[in-house]
Amino acid sequence: MLDARLASRLGAFSLDVELHVPDRTVMVLVGESGSGKSTVLRLLAGLLAPERGRLVVDGGTWFDAEQRESLPANARAVGHVAQDHALFPHLSVAQNVAFGLEAQRLPGAEVKRRTASALERLGVLALAARRPDGLSGGQQQRVAIARAIVLEPSLLLLDEPLSALDAQSRRVIRGELRRLLATLPCTTVYVTHSPSEALAMGERITVLEAGRVTQTGAREELMRHPRSAYVAEFLGVNLFRGTLVSASATGANEGGAVRSTSTPPGPSRIALPEGELVLAATGTDGDTSAIVNPREITLTLERPSGTARNVFAGVIEELAPEPPSGERVRVSVASVPPLIAEVTRQAVDELHLAPGTRVYASFKASGVLLPR
Repeated sequence: MLDARLASRLGAFSLDVELHVPDRTVMVLVGESGSGKSTVLRLLAGLLAPERGRLVVDGGTWFDAEQRESLPANARAVGHVAQDHALFPHLSVAQNVAFGLEAQRLPGAEVKRRTASALERLGVLALAARRPDGLSGGQQQRVAIARAIVLEPSLLLLDEPLSALDAQSRRVIRGELRRLLATLPCTTVYVTHSPSEALAMGERITVLEAGRVTQTGAREELMRHPRSAYVAEFLGVNLFRGTLVSASATGANEGGAVRSTSTPPGPSRIALPEGELVLAATGTDGDTSAIVNPREITLTLERPSGTARNVFAGVIEELAPEPPSGERVRVSVASVPPLIAEVTRQAVDELHLAPGTRVYASFKASGVLLPR
Protein backbone atom coordinates (compact mmCIF):
# COMPACT_ATOMS: atom_id res chain seq x y z
CA MET A 1 0.00 0.00 0.00
CA LEU A 2 1.21 3.47 -0.89
CA ASP A 3 0.12 6.65 0.88
CA ALA A 4 1.94 9.79 -0.19
CA ARG A 5 1.61 13.54 0.04
CA LEU A 6 4.68 15.07 -1.52
CA ALA A 7 5.51 18.67 -2.37
CA SER A 8 8.64 19.93 -4.07
CA ARG A 9 9.85 22.88 -6.11
CA LEU A 10 12.37 22.63 -8.94
CA GLY A 11 13.14 26.10 -10.23
CA ALA A 12 9.89 27.62 -11.45
CA PHE A 13 8.10 24.25 -11.39
CA SER A 14 6.19 23.24 -8.27
CA LEU A 15 4.72 19.82 -7.56
CA ASP A 16 2.17 18.96 -4.89
CA VAL A 17 0.58 15.52 -5.18
CA GLU A 18 -1.41 13.14 -3.05
CA LEU A 19 -1.44 9.44 -3.95
CA HIS A 20 -3.28 6.53 -2.36
CA VAL A 21 -2.71 3.14 -3.97
CA PRO A 22 -4.00 -0.11 -2.41
CA ASP A 23 -1.73 -3.11 -2.01
CA ARG A 24 -1.16 -5.28 -5.12
CA THR A 25 -2.69 -2.56 -7.30
CA VAL A 26 -1.33 -1.08 -10.53
CA MET A 27 -1.82 2.68 -10.64
CA VAL A 28 -1.11 4.35 -13.98
CA LEU A 29 0.20 7.91 -13.76
CA VAL A 30 -0.47 9.93 -16.91
CA GLY A 31 0.20 13.50 -17.93
CA GLU A 32 1.72 15.66 -20.63
CA SER A 33 5.48 16.19 -20.90
CA GLY A 34 6.54 18.49 -18.09
CA SER A 35 3.58 17.63 -15.85
CA GLY A 36 5.88 16.08 -13.23
CA LYS A 37 5.45 12.33 -13.78
CA SER A 38 9.13 11.41 -13.62
CA THR A 39 9.63 13.80 -10.71
CA VAL A 40 6.99 11.87 -8.76
CA LEU A 41 8.88 8.63 -9.37
CA ARG A 42 12.17 10.18 -8.26
CA LEU A 43 10.54 11.43 -5.05
CA LEU A 44 9.08 7.99 -4.35
CA ALA A 45 12.41 6.30 -4.99
CA GLY A 46 14.31 8.74 -2.76
CA LEU A 47 16.39 10.17 -5.62
CA LEU A 48 14.92 13.60 -4.86
CA ALA A 49 14.03 14.96 -1.43
CA PRO A 50 10.58 16.54 -1.02
CA GLU A 51 10.29 19.85 0.75
CA ARG A 52 7.10 18.84 2.53
CA GLY A 53 4.90 15.83 3.00
CA ARG A 54 4.87 12.22 4.07
CA LEU A 55 5.44 8.88 2.35
CA VAL A 56 4.30 5.58 3.82
CA VAL A 57 4.73 2.22 2.04
CA ASP A 58 3.30 -0.98 3.53
CA GLY A 59 2.97 0.71 6.90
CA GLY A 60 6.58 1.87 7.01
CA THR A 61 7.47 5.56 6.92
CA TRP A 62 9.92 6.39 4.14
CA PHE A 63 9.64 10.14 4.49
CA ASP A 64 8.10 12.51 7.01
CA ALA A 65 9.00 16.19 6.80
CA GLU A 66 7.55 17.06 10.22
CA GLN A 67 9.39 14.24 11.97
CA ARG A 68 12.52 14.87 9.87
CA GLU A 69 12.60 11.25 8.77
CA SER A 70 13.93 10.26 5.36
CA LEU A 71 14.91 6.74 4.33
CA PRO A 72 17.81 6.87 1.84
CA ALA A 73 17.24 5.52 -1.65
CA ASN A 74 19.41 2.43 -1.12
CA ALA A 75 17.34 1.44 1.93
CA ARG A 76 13.96 1.65 0.16
CA ALA A 77 12.39 -1.57 -1.14
CA VAL A 78 11.95 -0.16 -4.65
CA GLY A 79 12.21 -1.78 -8.05
CA HIS A 80 12.67 0.66 -10.92
CA VAL A 81 12.45 0.20 -14.69
CA ALA A 82 13.69 3.19 -16.70
CA GLN A 83 12.68 4.24 -20.22
CA ASP A 84 16.05 3.30 -21.71
CA HIS A 85 16.42 -0.01 -19.80
CA ALA A 86 19.72 1.24 -18.22
CA LEU A 87 21.41 -2.15 -18.38
CA PHE A 88 25.13 -2.34 -17.60
CA PRO A 89 26.76 -2.99 -21.00
CA HIS A 90 29.83 -4.75 -19.54
CA LEU A 91 27.78 -7.27 -17.53
CA SER A 92 25.96 -10.35 -18.73
CA VAL A 93 22.18 -10.67 -18.49
CA ALA A 94 22.49 -12.77 -15.34
CA GLN A 95 24.97 -10.33 -13.79
CA ASN A 96 22.67 -7.40 -14.54
CA VAL A 97 19.75 -9.07 -12.81
CA ALA A 98 21.87 -10.21 -9.87
CA PHE A 99 23.46 -6.79 -9.34
CA GLY A 100 20.99 -5.52 -6.74
CA LEU A 101 20.98 -8.77 -4.81
CA GLU A 102 24.76 -8.82 -4.65
CA ALA A 103 24.73 -5.20 -3.45
CA GLN A 104 22.60 -6.43 -0.54
CA ARG A 105 25.32 -9.03 0.20
CA LEU A 106 22.94 -11.95 0.06
CA PRO A 107 24.35 -15.50 0.08
CA GLY A 108 25.57 -16.63 -3.33
CA ALA A 109 23.15 -19.56 -3.50
CA GLU A 110 20.17 -17.27 -2.89
CA VAL A 111 21.39 -14.76 -5.48
CA LYS A 112 21.73 -17.52 -8.06
CA ARG A 113 18.31 -19.01 -7.27
CA ARG A 114 16.42 -15.71 -7.34
CA THR A 115 18.21 -14.53 -10.48
CA ALA A 116 17.35 -17.72 -12.36
CA SER A 117 13.75 -17.53 -11.14
CA ALA A 118 13.33 -13.94 -12.34
CA LEU A 119 14.90 -14.66 -15.73
CA GLU A 120 12.70 -17.70 -16.19
CA ARG A 121 9.62 -15.72 -15.21
CA LEU A 122 10.38 -13.21 -17.97
CA GLY A 123 11.26 -15.90 -20.50
CA VAL A 124 14.93 -14.91 -20.90
CA LEU A 125 16.76 -17.59 -18.87
CA ALA A 126 18.35 -18.94 -22.05
CA LEU A 127 19.96 -15.52 -22.58
CA ALA A 128 21.66 -15.41 -19.16
CA ALA A 129 25.21 -15.42 -20.55
CA ARG A 130 24.67 -12.76 -23.23
CA ARG A 131 25.60 -9.08 -23.01
CA PRO A 132 22.93 -6.41 -23.52
CA ASP A 133 24.29 -5.41 -26.95
CA GLY A 134 23.46 -8.91 -28.18
CA LEU A 135 19.77 -8.57 -27.28
CA SER A 136 16.79 -7.15 -29.11
CA GLY A 137 14.91 -4.20 -27.62
CA GLY A 138 12.18 -6.49 -26.34
CA GLN A 139 14.71 -8.84 -24.74
CA GLN A 140 16.48 -5.92 -23.07
CA GLN A 141 13.18 -4.76 -21.65
CA ARG A 142 12.44 -8.19 -20.21
CA VAL A 143 15.87 -8.21 -18.55
CA ALA A 144 15.27 -4.73 -17.09
CA ILE A 145 11.95 -5.88 -15.64
CA ALA A 146 13.56 -9.04 -14.25
CA ARG A 147 16.23 -6.91 -12.56
CA ALA A 148 13.50 -4.85 -10.88
CA ILE A 149 11.28 -7.69 -9.63
CA VAL A 150 14.17 -9.90 -8.46
CA LEU A 151 14.51 -7.51 -5.52
CA GLU A 152 10.99 -8.45 -4.38
CA PRO A 153 10.17 -4.75 -3.88
CA SER A 154 7.33 -3.26 -1.88
CA LEU A 155 6.99 -0.59 -4.56
CA LEU A 156 7.60 -1.11 -8.27
CA LEU A 157 8.15 2.01 -10.41
CA LEU A 158 7.85 1.77 -14.19
CA ASP A 159 8.80 4.92 -16.11
CA GLU A 160 7.30 4.56 -19.62
CA PRO A 161 8.81 1.05 -19.81
CA LEU A 162 7.60 0.30 -23.35
CA SER A 163 8.35 3.65 -25.02
CA ALA A 164 11.67 2.53 -26.52
CA LEU A 165 10.17 -0.53 -28.25
CA ASP A 166 8.81 -0.89 -31.75
CA ALA A 167 5.03 -1.26 -32.12
CA GLN A 168 5.03 -5.05 -32.47
CA SER A 169 7.32 -5.64 -29.46
CA ARG A 170 5.29 -3.13 -27.46
CA ARG A 171 2.04 -5.05 -28.03
CA VAL A 172 3.61 -8.39 -27.10
CA ILE A 173 5.41 -7.20 -23.97
CA ARG A 174 2.43 -5.12 -22.85
CA GLY A 175 0.35 -8.27 -22.63
CA GLU A 176 3.11 -10.15 -20.84
CA LEU A 177 3.69 -7.28 -18.43
CA ARG A 178 0.00 -6.93 -17.62
CA ARG A 179 -0.19 -10.60 -16.67
CA LEU A 180 3.04 -10.37 -14.66
CA LEU A 181 1.99 -7.31 -12.67
CA ALA A 182 -1.26 -9.02 -11.69
CA THR A 183 0.77 -11.72 -9.90
CA LEU A 184 3.19 -9.48 -8.01
CA PRO A 185 2.67 -8.94 -4.25
CA CYS A 186 3.54 -5.24 -4.41
CA THR A 187 2.14 -1.85 -5.33
CA THR A 188 3.01 -0.61 -8.82
CA VAL A 189 3.16 2.94 -10.18
CA TYR A 190 3.24 2.86 -13.99
CA VAL A 191 4.01 6.06 -15.90
CA THR A 192 2.91 6.35 -19.53
CA HIS A 193 1.85 8.94 -22.10
CA SER A 194 -0.05 6.37 -24.19
CA PRO A 195 -3.87 6.23 -23.81
CA SER A 196 -4.09 2.62 -24.99
CA GLU A 197 -1.33 1.62 -22.57
CA ALA A 198 -3.00 3.43 -19.68
CA LEU A 199 -6.34 1.74 -20.32
CA ALA A 200 -4.71 -1.67 -20.76
CA MET A 201 -2.38 -1.56 -17.74
CA GLY A 202 -4.10 0.36 -14.99
CA GLU A 203 -6.78 -0.64 -12.53
CA ARG A 204 -6.62 2.97 -11.42
CA ILE A 205 -5.52 6.00 -13.40
CA THR A 206 -4.16 9.18 -11.87
CA VAL A 207 -3.94 12.27 -14.05
CA LEU A 208 -1.18 14.81 -13.40
CA GLU A 209 -1.44 18.30 -14.87
CA ALA A 210 1.15 21.00 -14.15
CA GLY A 211 2.31 19.27 -10.97
CA ARG A 212 -1.17 18.66 -9.53
CA VAL A 213 -3.43 15.62 -9.51
CA THR A 214 -6.59 16.66 -11.34
CA GLN A 215 -8.39 13.33 -11.38
CA THR A 216 -7.94 9.79 -10.14
CA GLY A 217 -10.18 6.76 -10.31
CA ALA A 218 -11.06 3.58 -12.13
CA ARG A 219 -10.71 3.50 -15.91
CA GLU A 220 -14.47 3.44 -16.45
CA GLU A 221 -15.00 6.41 -14.13
CA LEU A 222 -12.53 8.58 -16.01
CA MET A 223 -13.95 7.62 -19.38
CA ARG A 224 -17.50 8.44 -18.33
CA HIS A 225 -16.77 11.56 -16.32
CA PRO A 226 -13.54 13.31 -17.38
CA ARG A 227 -13.00 16.49 -15.37
CA SER A 228 -10.75 18.34 -17.77
CA ALA A 229 -10.21 18.77 -21.48
CA TYR A 230 -6.87 16.98 -21.16
CA VAL A 231 -8.46 13.90 -19.56
CA ALA A 232 -11.17 13.80 -22.22
CA GLU A 233 -8.64 14.16 -25.04
CA PHE A 234 -6.28 11.59 -23.51
CA LEU A 235 -9.04 9.00 -23.17
CA GLY A 236 -10.54 9.87 -26.53
CA VAL A 237 -13.98 11.06 -25.42
CA ASN A 238 -15.76 14.19 -26.61
CA LEU A 239 -16.01 16.86 -23.91
CA PHE A 240 -18.05 20.02 -24.43
CA ARG A 241 -18.37 23.07 -22.20
CA GLY A 242 -21.37 25.36 -22.51
CA THR A 243 -24.55 26.61 -20.86
CA LEU A 244 -27.40 24.23 -20.06
CA VAL A 245 -30.88 25.58 -20.69
CA SER A 246 -33.72 23.20 -19.90
CA ALA A 247 -36.96 23.47 -21.85
CA SER A 248 -38.90 24.19 -18.67
CA ALA A 249 -36.61 27.13 -17.92
CA THR A 250 -37.20 28.80 -21.25
CA GLY A 251 -40.98 28.42 -21.18
CA ALA A 252 -41.01 28.36 -24.96
CA ASN A 253 -41.11 25.97 -27.86
CA GLU A 254 -38.28 25.69 -30.36
CA GLY A 255 -39.87 28.39 -32.52
CA GLY A 256 -39.98 30.83 -29.61
CA ALA A 257 -43.77 30.71 -28.96
CA VAL A 258 -44.86 30.51 -25.35
CA ARG A 259 -45.69 26.93 -24.41
CA SER A 260 -49.03 26.20 -22.75
CA THR A 261 -49.14 24.27 -19.51
CA SER A 262 -50.61 21.31 -21.36
CA THR A 263 -47.69 21.14 -23.80
CA PRO A 264 -45.07 18.59 -22.74
CA PRO A 265 -41.63 20.13 -22.23
CA GLY A 266 -39.18 19.81 -25.12
CA PRO A 267 -35.60 18.65 -24.91
CA SER A 268 -32.93 20.42 -22.93
CA ARG A 269 -30.07 22.05 -24.78
CA ILE A 270 -26.50 23.05 -24.14
CA ALA A 271 -25.43 26.24 -25.86
CA LEU A 272 -21.84 25.94 -27.07
CA PRO A 273 -19.56 28.58 -28.54
CA GLU A 274 -19.86 26.66 -31.85
CA GLY A 275 -23.55 25.66 -31.75
CA GLU A 276 -25.70 23.57 -29.44
CA LEU A 277 -26.33 20.02 -28.25
CA VAL A 278 -29.72 18.45 -27.64
CA LEU A 279 -29.81 16.11 -24.67
CA ALA A 280 -32.26 13.88 -22.84
CA ALA A 281 -30.60 14.25 -19.44
CA THR A 282 -31.70 16.92 -16.98
CA GLY A 283 -29.52 19.10 -14.82
CA THR A 284 -29.15 22.50 -13.23
CA ASP A 285 -29.34 25.37 -15.68
CA GLY A 286 -26.10 27.29 -16.12
CA ASP A 287 -22.52 26.55 -17.07
CA THR A 288 -21.85 22.83 -17.43
CA SER A 289 -19.95 20.22 -19.38
CA ALA A 290 -21.24 17.33 -21.44
CA ILE A 291 -19.67 14.10 -22.66
CA VAL A 292 -20.33 12.06 -25.78
CA ASN A 293 -18.68 8.67 -26.12
CA PRO A 294 -17.13 8.23 -29.60
CA ARG A 295 -19.03 4.95 -29.97
CA GLU A 296 -22.33 6.86 -29.71
CA ILE A 297 -21.53 8.70 -32.94
CA THR A 298 -22.66 7.36 -36.32
CA LEU A 299 -20.98 8.47 -39.55
CA THR A 300 -22.87 8.66 -42.85
CA LEU A 301 -22.20 10.15 -46.26
CA GLU A 302 -25.74 11.56 -46.53
CA ARG A 303 -27.66 13.52 -43.93
CA PRO A 304 -29.36 10.90 -41.71
CA SER A 305 -33.13 10.66 -41.60
CA GLY A 306 -33.37 8.75 -38.31
CA THR A 307 -34.13 9.84 -34.75
CA ALA A 308 -30.75 11.36 -33.91
CA ARG A 309 -31.27 14.92 -32.60
CA ASN A 310 -27.64 15.96 -32.98
CA VAL A 311 -26.30 16.07 -36.53
CA PHE A 312 -23.06 17.79 -37.56
CA ALA A 313 -21.28 17.87 -40.91
CA GLY A 314 -17.56 18.05 -41.48
CA VAL A 315 -14.52 16.71 -43.27
CA ILE A 316 -12.51 13.79 -41.91
CA GLU A 317 -9.12 14.94 -40.66
CA GLU A 318 -7.61 11.68 -39.42
CA LEU A 319 -8.31 7.96 -39.07
CA ALA A 320 -6.46 6.12 -36.29
CA PRO A 321 -6.84 2.33 -35.87
CA GLU A 322 -7.33 1.29 -32.25
CA PRO A 323 -4.94 -1.27 -30.73
CA PRO A 324 -4.39 -4.12 -30.56
CA SER A 325 -5.79 -5.28 -33.91
CA GLY A 326 -7.25 -2.15 -35.49
CA GLU A 327 -10.75 -3.62 -35.76
CA ARG A 328 -12.11 -0.30 -34.55
CA VAL A 329 -11.02 3.05 -35.92
CA ARG A 330 -11.12 6.50 -34.34
CA VAL A 331 -12.18 9.15 -36.82
CA SER A 332 -11.52 12.85 -36.22
CA VAL A 333 -14.16 15.01 -37.92
CA ALA A 334 -13.60 18.75 -38.46
CA SER A 335 -17.22 19.59 -37.74
CA VAL A 336 -18.46 22.51 -35.65
CA PRO A 337 -17.92 21.54 -32.88
CA PRO A 338 -15.16 19.05 -33.78
CA LEU A 339 -15.95 15.42 -32.97
CA ILE A 340 -14.19 12.09 -32.55
CA ALA A 341 -16.16 9.02 -33.62
CA GLU A 342 -15.23 5.37 -33.23
CA VAL A 343 -16.46 2.99 -35.90
CA THR A 344 -15.64 -0.50 -37.12
CA ARG A 345 -13.03 -1.22 -39.75
CA GLN A 346 -15.86 -2.66 -41.84
CA ALA A 347 -17.71 0.68 -41.74
CA VAL A 348 -14.54 2.50 -42.86
CA ASP A 349 -14.19 0.17 -45.82
CA GLU A 350 -17.87 0.18 -46.81
CA LEU A 351 -18.12 3.99 -46.69
CA HIS A 352 -14.65 4.49 -48.21
CA LEU A 353 -13.75 6.84 -45.38
CA ALA A 354 -10.49 8.71 -45.78
CA PRO A 355 -9.00 12.08 -44.84
CA GLY A 356 -10.87 14.72 -46.81
CA THR A 357 -14.15 12.76 -47.01
CA ARG A 358 -17.17 14.87 -46.05
CA VAL A 359 -19.42 13.05 -43.57
CA TYR A 360 -22.35 13.59 -41.25
CA ALA A 361 -21.72 12.74 -37.59
CA SER A 362 -24.90 12.10 -35.64
CA PHE A 363 -25.85 10.92 -32.17
CA LYS A 364 -29.01 10.71 -30.09
CA ALA A 365 -29.95 13.07 -27.30
CA SER A 366 -29.61 10.11 -24.91
CA GLY A 367 -25.95 9.85 -25.90
CA VAL A 368 -25.12 13.22 -24.31
CA LEU A 369 -24.14 12.75 -20.67
CA LEU A 370 -23.87 15.37 -17.96
CA PRO A 371 -21.35 15.12 -15.12
CA ARG A 372 -22.66 13.62 -11.93
